Amino acid sequence: MFAAESMVRTLINQGVELCFTNPGTSEMHMVAALDRVEGMKSVLCLFEGVATGAADGYGRMAQKPACTLLHLGPGLANGLANLHNARRAFSPVLNIVGDHARAHRPLDAPLTSDIEALAAPMSRWVGTVGEPSEVSAMAVQAVRAAYGPERGVASLILPADCAWSDDEPDVLPRETMPGLMPVDEAVIAAAATALGEARNPVIYVGGNACLEDGLEAAGRLSQHLNCRLIMETFAPRIARGAGRIAPQRLSYLGEQAMEELKDCDVLLVAGSRPPVSFFAYPGKPSELAPKDARVVHLGGPADDLAPALAALADAMGAPAAPDLAPRSHAPAIDKPDEPLNPGYVGLSLLRHMPEESILCDDATTSGFGVYPWLENGPRHDWLFLTGGAIGMGMPLAAGAALACPGRQVFALCGDGAAAYTLQALWTQARERQNIINVVFANHSYLVLNFELARVGAGNPGPAAQAMLSLDNPRMDWVALSEGFGVPAVRAATVGAFDAALQDALKAGGPHTIVAEI
Repeated sequence: MFAAESMVRTLINQGVELCFTNPGTSEMHMVAALDRVEGMKSVLCLFEGVATGAADGYGRMAQKPACTLLHLGPGLANGLANLHNARRAFSPVLNIVGDHARAHRPLDAPLTSDIEALAAPMSRWVGTVGEPSEVSAMAVQAVRAAYGPERGVASLILPADCAWSDDEPDVLPRETMPGLMPVDEAVIAAAATALGEARNPVIYVGGNACLEDGLEAAGRLSQHLNCRLIMETFAPRIARGAGRIAPQRLSYLGEQAMEELKDCDVLLVAGSRPPVSFFAYPGKPSELAPKDARVVHLGGPADDLAPALAALADAMGAPAAPDLAPRSHAPAIDKPDEPLNPGYVGLSLLRHMPEESILCDDATTSGFGVYPWLENGPRHDWLFLTGGAIGMGMPLAAGAALACPGRQVFALCGDGAAAYTLQALWTQARERQNIINVVFANHSYLVLNFELARVGAGNPGPAAQAMLSLDNPRMDWVALSEGFGVPAVRAATVGAFDAALQDALKAGGPHTIVAEI
């Protein structure tokens, strides 16, 4: 038995059941092990950024790691942008990165690189197998690191000769993995005191506080205090829809966010950090909370915020359950030939989206137009572009669909963002996933046109405009999608999009709707 088989069996014993892979020669013994050992599904991705983005989506929804199998330093490097998103979302992800055999590394062959240095910025743990006997133990260590308690990306580097060795390290049994940490009672008591003394507190939630139980407790607290409940702009995942608390989403624009927080005297932070602007702008502050506001930390990504918020609500005498808004419904379409915009896409989803859908938002500007319409619509999970590295939507959807195979998944993508990782369409088709990709085709990096003015760069000339335009030539998203095996249709009007959405839901499997806006 190759040592690689011991690693695979050990990973399966730790609950790692899925591998997103784009392997090369140095990983062939891992490929052989995955073939011979039952219990771990392998999903081929045409590009490493798809593999890492899919592992992020799986981790956000399954709350446990999948692994990736990547080829040396260049393969890892191809996946770093979506590992950045996973790191910012505190998603549990396990990278297995093949390396040259130990005796081959000093020869400086063409694919030799410093893999540890490449992995370190996006990983909370990096380890390199030094001997075949270490394979199983280091696999467990890597899984443990991905679980946290502050969850994140763990990268295990596996030299080829350690994988092909005839040594048979022990296959290690299931170990108890770290969970989120309970919040100390003294921290909860101090938060209760601060809120009790506040004139105008704000409860600011993110991370695991945006899951259903955390939001319910935060809603109890905010309603009892008659104060605002605000969520971070790009939380990793939020539970939404009828029967759930809907926090206000902090504005993306720094000026608007500062206006929303300007009267706050106590900012209770649960699951996140105090808000800062996405970018620096000339002459404008980057910290968004008022300078004289008292910031009280209830807990961060490593902490179990739902019971902490519930205990805080109990300590302050909040009611046992919050008041909830009624279910919202979309009106009938009265002007089917009206030109399409993101708001009409939101209304169409409100009309037809199945309960418990999952929406993966990589649409930047257009996503903001869809989001409000679903606040009290069908119950769903919304996954945000937490790290800001576009190219996440289609891969994230592929991973979420594998984590939750019974649920309908949507990928909301700007056309510029989708072009980064459109290879994910091929994986969606190969796996026959129930994913509807909505590509907002405005033929521009629209958010960058907006940002150009915000940074004070003056009126853009022809060279600047050309760098932000996707109009020459226009990408044919119907042809691109169909070329990867996913049926596609173009919609430029309200009625056409609504009909296309119904058709895609009825047919099942992957589909692309090109929303011309």
